[in-house]
Amino acid sequence: QVQLVESGGGLVQPGGSLTLSCAAPRFTLDDYAIAWFRQVPGKQREGIACISSTIGNSYYAASVKGRFAISVDNSKDTVLLQMNNLKPEDTAVYLCARYYYSDYDCPVPMRAGVFEDWGQGTQVTVSS
Repeated sequence: QVQLVESGGGLVQPGGSLTLSCAAPRFTLDDYAIAWFRQVPGKQREGIACISSTIGNSYYAASVKGRFAISVDNSKDTVLLQMNNLKPEDTAVYLCARYYYSDYDCPVPMRAGVFEDWGQGTQVTVSS
């Protein structure tokens, strides 16, 4: 089993920006949709962005649409999550994972149960 590795979290003020990285094997990026989720204690894991290099589509949850952008950096074999105009309610542990099925588009909605190879997560705290 391959584990994805997240990085880039930290403390940022409201209105600020942060870019998260999800490192994955080359074959994973080529063949599987990759999604970003976030987890707050006591709440369900929320799928917020997903990208399918195979199909060429990306999707966003309503809570982040227009503020976050997901992309693939092929030179570094990473999936990036650019987060702008951050709000205190964006505070969470951010995790990435791959879709269970290869060569498919992102599942909508993005349910955690159909994703695998979860990373350990990276903490994002939005606070003044």
